[in-house]
Amino acid sequence: MTAITASMVKDLREKTGAGMMDCKTALTETNGDIEAAIDWLRKKGITKAAKKAGRTAAEGLVGVALAGTKGVVVEVNSETDFVARNTEFQEMVSAIAAIALDQGADVETVKAAAYPGGGTVADKIQATVAKIGEHMALRRAAMLSVEQGVVASYIHTQIAPGLGKIGVIVALESTGSAEALTAFGRQVAMHIAAATPLAVDASGIDPALIEREKAIIADKAAASGKPANIVEKIVESGIKTFLKEVCLLDQPFVHNGTQTVAQAAKEAAGKVGGEIKITGFHRIALGEGIEKEESDFAAEVMAAAKG
Repeated sequence: MTAITASMVKDLREKTGAGMMDCKTALTETNGDIEAAIDWLRKKGITKAAKKAGRTAAEGLVGVALAGTKGVVVEVNSETDFVARNTEFQEMVSAIAAIALDQGADVETVKAAAYPGGGTVADKIQATVAKIGEHMALRRAAMLSVEQGVVASYIHTQIAPGLGKIGVIVALESTGSAEALTAFGRQVAMHIAAATPLAVDASGIDPALIEREKAIIADKAAASGKPANIVEKIVESGIKTFLKEVCLLDQPFVHNGTQTVAQAAKEAAGKVGGEIKITGFHRIALGEGIEKEESDFAAEVMAAAKG
């Protein structure tokens, strides 16, 4: 059996908001499997989180580059936030985003691409590591394009033009005014940064995720003593609610809570001068899903003292 550590309990508590003892019990019941423990807590009604963002534990910058009908967002990690505020590092991330805009979103292709001034992107990263003294890495990149329309963007916690902690790009197809479309697209990108949708609409949701949600809803309903026919209706209603929460077009628009994003796009079409179709988006939050190694400072001091 997997030993349940304090750090595992802490991690589960941060992800779910459940109590410490509930988290320990959930981990014990699921042999230390974090995802299974989250489901266990939800089935017991202890937490109602339908989705979670990965822990942001790495530093660095997210960069965005746009060129009218296409856009890219990249993540370059460093060990400390101090490096993220270094002008040379910022210039490198901006240059990498521009290169990705030209080369595409495949990380290995971008690393192998020529860097301004000589060498490759990978060479530049290594040279910057040697100069600054911290490990750095181009972790991921994502691109969008449209035949007609714009790719708009938003950077949250911006520390330099096109650089920050969360980067969003969103593709809007339209024959309307590019300027007006870009302004609306920025609003949608801001919404995505805040509301963290999983897909544009239900067709983009992983079927396995939907089945997982169905199982959780069904188990909770059955545990409360509901008969099978009622459980079926509860599951059907619950999935509809879940999809409204995670599908961009169905979410309440953060700039006007009385409208959904789909309704806001329909209204904006009149100002833009053409129908608007949101075809895709990418949201990258710095360090999402990366666990930073935690050190016990007191223990390190004691070890040094004994040495």
